[in-house]
Amino acid sequence: MSQQRAYPVGTPERAWDSADVAAWRARQLRRRSYADDVLAEVTRLQAHLDAVGYGRVAYGDDVYALVALRSRDWDDALPCALVTGGVHGYETSGVRGALRFMDLHGGEYAGRINLLVAPCVSPWAYERVQRWNAEAVDPNRSFRDPAPALESGALMRLLGPLRSQVLVHIDLHETTDSDESEFRPALAARDGVAFVAGHIPDGFYVVGDSLNPQSAFHDAVIAAVARVTHIAPADTDGRIIGADVVSPGVILYPVRTLGLCAGVTDARYATTTEVYPDSPRATPEQCDAAQVAAIRAAIAFALDDDGLT
Repeated sequence: MSQQRAYPVGTPERAWDSADVAAWRARQLRRRSYADDVLAEVTRLQAHLDAVGYGRVAYGDDVYALVALRSRDWDDALPCALVTGGVHGYETSGVRGALRFMDLHGGEYAGRINLLVAPCVSPWAYERVQRWNAEAVDPNRSFRDPAPALESGALMRLLGPLRSQVLVHIDLHETTDSDESEFRPALAARDGVAFVAGHIPDGFYVVGDSLNPQSAFHDAVIAAVARVTHIAPADTDGRIIGADVVSPGVILYPVRTLGLCAGVTDARYATTTEVYPDSPRATPEQCDAAQVAAIRAAIAFALDDDGLT
C-alpha cells in the first residue's frame, strides 16, 4: 500500500530539480576511503595480478581513478570471467568479496579462463555508503547507451572490446534494511511519487535474466552459497522483492531492459548476487565469503558447461 513518508529533501508529489539534487548531495558525508580500502588493496594485489585503469569520474573536487584487476597471464584466445562490485557503493560485501576473490583465487584459472574484476564501480557512492552517484542517478539502472551515470559509461567503454568474449559475469550486490528506511523513500521523493513499502528478504538470493534464465547455473550458485550462509525464503506470495521465485533463492528480471550491470555483456551466464548483511543470522565474514563462493561456483559451472575444465 502507498504510504506518505516525509523525506527531508524535495516537495511531496514533485520530482526533484537541480536544487533538490544539490541539497541531497550536501547531506552525503564521506564515511570511508576509496583510496585506503580499494586502491591500496589493488596496489598490493599487483604482486600477482595486473591493474587496468579505465578512466576517472569527478564531482567537483572529488576525483576518483577507476581501476580493474585482471589475470597477469591474459590470453586473448580464452573466454573471460567478469566480476563487478560496488555498482551500488553502499553494498560493502560486493567490494570486499571481489577483492578477496582475486586475492585468494586469482591465480587458479590460468590457461582456462581470463579474469577481469572491477571491484568498486562507484567510488563516490562507496565513500558515502550511498546507492546513487553524486547526481542522484542509480548506476545499476544506467547500463544503456548513452549511460546516464558516468560510472556505468566508463565500465561500458572498458568492456566494449570484450563484450562477446565474456562467458560468465557475476555482479555482486546486497539487499539491506536501509533499502526500505532510506533508499526507496529517497527514490520515491526524487521521482515525485508515493512511497510504497516493500519487504526485505532474510538471506541470500540471485537475480537472473528473464530472457536467458540459465536455471541450472543459478541453482549451482545457490547450492554453493548455501554452504556458507542461509538462502532467502519466498514471502507468503511466493516472491522475493516482488518477483516470482522460480527456484529456491532465484528470481528473474529483464536485465537489459532495466539497464542492469548484469546485462552489460553478451555473457551466456550472468547473475546478480544479493547478500543480506543485516540478518541476525549472518556475519560480515559470512557475507564476504558468500560473495566469493558465488563467484567460484559461477565460474566453475561455466567452465564445466563450456567444456573448459
